[in-house]
Amino acid sequence: MHPNPSFRKKTGERNIEFAKTRSFGTLAVNADEGPLLSHIPFLLSEDNQTLEFHLVRSNPILRELSKPKEAVISVLGGDSYISPDWYLIDDQVPTWNYIAVHLRGEIKVLPQNTIHNLLDRQSAFMEERLLPKPPWKSEKMDQDIYQKMLRQIVPVKMQIREINGTWKLSQNKTDEVRHLAAKGVVENGIGSQLELLSALMKEADE
Repeated sequence: MHPNPSFRKKTGERNIEFAKTRSFGTLAVNADEGPLLSHIPFLLSEDNQTLEFHLVRSNPILRELSKPKEAVISVLGGDSYISPDWYLIDDQVPTWNYIAVHLRGEIKVLPQNTIHNLLDRQSAFMEERLLPKPPWKSEKMDQDIYQKMLRQIVPVKMQIREINGTWKLSQNKTDEVRHLAAKGVVENGIGSQLELLSALMKEADE
């Protein structure tokens, strides 16, 4: 998380909304051999207190979960290099704008018989965004094949203890200068989700 408080003024609700919409992040867990990372889709609960995901059985993180363990999930959004030339003012330096939300808490393995329900809820959440396409459902699968696939993954749950967000969008600049940088992002940015990042940069600081 960026230490500048100007970039950390978004409400908890905005951070949760972003994480829930994105539903994909990087799980980080400490282990004896060093940090372990895994890139995971996840599902936030309706009350925003817990999230669920799954790991393939061969994932080394599972070896660390013989008992509950502290972890963090980093959820990233749009990002881009910001050229000082875009500001059209003197004595500026390059930087990088981005959105990041960190979810911290304790993770633990769930009973294996919950994996089918988790995957059905997770796919339903994502398929709803694709309407009017008929939603994919697990019933479409050959059930022998489906059950074999389910045995290869393990359900995991995080009890969320803390949520922090950084929305580094040039809030430390004037509106005019920030809008010029947003124009540079959408026209020549180097990063990801450039149009989203540019639009957020144009919003008034909260």
